[in-house]
Amino acid sequence: MNNLVFGKYIPIDSFMHRLDPRGKLIGLFLMIAAVFVTRSWWVFLGIAVLLAIALLLAKIGIKMIVQSFKPMIVMMIFLFVINSLTIRTGEVLFNIGTYPIYEDAIFNTLFVICRLLLMISITTLLTATTNPLDLTLGIEWILKPLELIRFPTHEVAMMVSIALRFIPTIIEETIRIMNAQKSRGVDFENGRISEKIAAILSLIVPLFSVAFERAYELADAMEARGYVPGAKRTRYRVLKFRFTDFMFIFICALTLALSIASRFVL
Repeated sequence: MNNLVFGKYIPIDSFMHRLDPRGKLIGLFLMIAAVFVTRSWWVFLGIAVLLAIALLLAKIGIKMIVQSFKPMIVMMIFLFVINSLTIRTGEVLFNIGTYPIYEDAIFNTLFVICRLLLMISITTLLTATTNPLDLTLGIEWILKPLELIRFPTHEVAMMVSIALRFIPTIIEETIRIMNAQKSRGVDFENGRISEKIAAILSLIVPLFSVAFERAYELADAMEARGYVPGAKRTRYRVLKFRFTDFMFIFICALTLALSIASRFVL
């Protein structure tokens, strides 16, 4: 858990940090769409290369992103088991005991895992290079047309940014509670499965208690600073698109276009 960087803002000066948050939101949403549209491994490879370049421009170590995939290992194993039981097409690649594992089961599992890893990398890049306030402004700007139907764009944008900001905080609290439970003799690693489940369930009550306490503290802090939902607000920082923002969006849009074309060509 200590290696998880999803939702955590890294305050450094880099090319990606200086991009307009609206441009990053638009561009990275286009990249996520490209990930889900394509069925080509070559397009996956191209998107991965672009992400690696973006991470270098953001001065974020690729090793840090790879470490954040560790919590997904259980999900990957689960996907493999489900696909192995349900997909019975293609050639038999190998046998586990007397049970055959088919080619399509392996490739479908790898396909889904690649999509998940790329999607998490894109989202992590966004949250790591955009502070919560700018992220709120960007989401609010994108939702601006919904104000015509009286949709609370600012409130929704703030809730999304606060939720993303709270992910690393909740993880840190979970680690702290686990360490406290270990000091009292709770074993999260050894024992039978039922004992491990009971140990994990012992985290739920204190974790919810801490989460609600943090939420009340945040609400009190916002009220103390005069925050009123629905009130007209001014902006200290005015967002402006620059040439680099348009180029970033163009590259992402071109990636999506190539991804769509790959469905008909490859």
